[in-house]
Amino acid sequence: MIKIRVGLIDDLHQAFELIRELADYENGLSEVTNTVEKMREDGFGNSPVFNFFVAENENHVVGIAVYYYRYSTWKGKRLYLEDIIVTKDERGNGIGKLLFDEVMRKTLMEGCTGMMWQVLDWNEPALKFYRRYDAKVDTKWINCSLEAPHIESLLTK
Repeated sequence: MIKIRVGLIDDLHQAFELIRELADYENGLSEVTNTVEKMREDGFGNSPVFNFFVAENENHVVGIAVYYYRYSTWKGKRLYLEDIIVTKDERGNGIGKLLFDEVMRKTLMEGCTGMMWQVLDWNEPALKFYRRYDAKVDTKWINCSLEAPHIESLLTK
């Protein structure tokens, strides 16, 4: 029996293991610089910047959905789904749907104008999952980012 609930500070170790599992699946494990300690501060410190739901099976976390809020000048308050992760052994059992549905409910409950997320263009199982919801998949926008060490180097020039 899968139970979906709000993530707690005590869930962070199991959640972080799922994050590492996803990074490994996406061939990016060496890029993970986050830690449980950082997540504790970022999610449960004085100014939390993310929230999460867990899918629990007999007191063991088998899935998570990490989200936060962003603001669109065109649309207003939006919920941003950072990741849905279901452990490899539990994929295909409907846990991703349970988590996604909970995030959709949260979107409406918080008065958001919608929700957003990203998916890798090669991740066919995820694309198929989102297409079942008739999600808009936009290929026009290009993702941009700057990492903190690079920002530091730019600002010290």
